[in-house]
Amino acid sequence: MKHLFGYMGKSNLILFFYVLILSSCHRPERDNLDFTEWGNYWFQGKAEISSFDLVQYRYGEAREGEAVLIFVTEDFSRKKQVKLDEPEKAGRDKVSVLKMNQTRDFVTGIYPYHMMLSAFTPTKEKSTGLKFTASSQEWCGQTFTQLNKNGEASYQGKLFSYFEKEGDDVFTVKGIMEDDLWNLIRINPSEIPLGNVKMLPSLFFQRLSHRGFVPESAFIKVDKISENRSRLELNYSSGFRSLEVVFEHDFPFPILEWKEIQTNAHGEKEITQAKRKAIKIIDYWKRNKLEDEFLREELNLKF
Repeated sequence: MKHLFGYMGKSNLILFFYVLILSSCHRPERDNLDFTEWGNYWFQGKAEISSFDLVQYRYGEAREGEAVLIFVTEDFSRKKQVKLDEPEKAGRDKVSVLKMNQTRDFVTGIYPYHMMLSAFTPTKEKSTGLKFTASSQEWCGQTFTQLNKNGEASYQGKLFSYFEKEGDDVFTVKGIMEDDLWNLIRINPSEIPLGNVKMLPSLFFQRLSHRGFVPESAFIKVDKISENRSRLELNYSSGFRSLEVVFEHDFPFPILEWKEIQTNAHGEKEITQAKRKAIKIIDYWKRNKLEDEFLREELNLKF
């Protein structure tokens, strides 16, 4: 190598290292995106908010409630995996992500549940989600779970819980995150991994079932079910859980409804489902005054 550098000369050596750095920093992009069409919708400085009538199965009974899906793009830090305060100064640490916030609110008897899940998935770069978080608050206490990507197919997780058996825990997971599927639908359904996969069930499911963070064998398929609708189906091979998400067949692939089926210890089916009731494109973070509360009525929000 020393003789090679000597033969190349100073100017060629500089060029050699420049090309080497560029090639090492290159990250593959998603193949099936119309970046112009995609950017016109997702980079307009607003979020997409959808409200849903929710039927959440809990403690052996179906509970009526409300769910909200919020999709918005953000500038994210690769290293810290948080939203950047000054993206213009971040350089190559900046990565564009699609963020999904999903909230669920429902009542069990006298006390309410407030749950929230967030997923952060690169938009243009061909990559699985970088970060996933979930929290649950109810009158017994609260829990928080966070998983950060720390390798090609590996996540470092932390769980903070008021339950003694769970306590504060640190764990590692290898595989695909079920909660990533929601963002992949919105980016482009062609990005969804089809067929047999190793997948970690949703963090919401983990919280309500108190199962360990262990990836399971599963099968994914996507079918067109009408002229303008498609459906993602996810079935775990153990038979304990399945997920169906119905979305519009054409860009920007908005989500219309979903269904989760769990099989309890007695072999009974517990069905959670949600159907969209309203959708709005808005810069909601600027609409925080009393005079803006009418916007909740436009979204048919009750909780």
